[in-house]
Amino acid sequence: MIYSFKGYIPVVHESSFVHPLAAVTGNVIIGKNCYIGPGAAIRGDWGEIILEDGVNVQENCTVHMFPGKSIVLKESSHVGHGAVIHGANLGRNCLIGMNTVIMDDAEIGDECIVGAMSFVKANTVFSKRSLIVGNPAKVIKEVSDEMIAWKTKGTQLYQQLPADCYESLKEVEPLREVPEDRGRQEAFYKTLEEFKRK
Repeated sequence: MIYSFKGYIPVVHESSFVHPLAAVTGNVIIGKNCYIGPGAAIRGDWGEIILEDGVNVQENCTVHMFPGKSIVLKESSHVGHGAVIHGANLGRNCLIGMNTVIMDDAEIGDECIVGAMSFVKANTVFSKRSLIVGNPAKVIKEVSDEMIAWKTKGTQLYQQLPADCYESLKEVEPLREVPEDRGRQEAFYKTLEEFKRK
């Protein structure tokens, strides 16, 4: 669902996919090859939200801010299921773990990884390549080349997902029985631990 608000109409590049069960409102600009999952709410009613190319905002995420603010989710930012970004800026190619909350005027540097269920306090600034976890969130070490390679590969899957959705996603009636030829889906991406053992 795409909504205008006080004259601001969201701008969504044609290569990006906004799920019909997501809500994008007002002063929002979405770049190329972005994926917005079902249940996500990107509310540019009180300020501007810019998603640069290749960003994904997954299921049940919220992106919002205090009035008059402008925030940017930089290229290839990856926002995991259920996360809340409230008035914070995300650096290029960062990963925000599931159910994380990042508060107002926080700055997440390029290629940072924020662990699932972390809480980043308002006005906190993290430099690039920080591995950030906890409540309140703190840096525990530097993100390795191996970790960022794993993260980048995962984000590339989400950058392909808009095209896949346009090609094959459609509303259907459910089957009543499991077909014998249902098949198994390919394991084309691994957990970080599995990735390290390759």
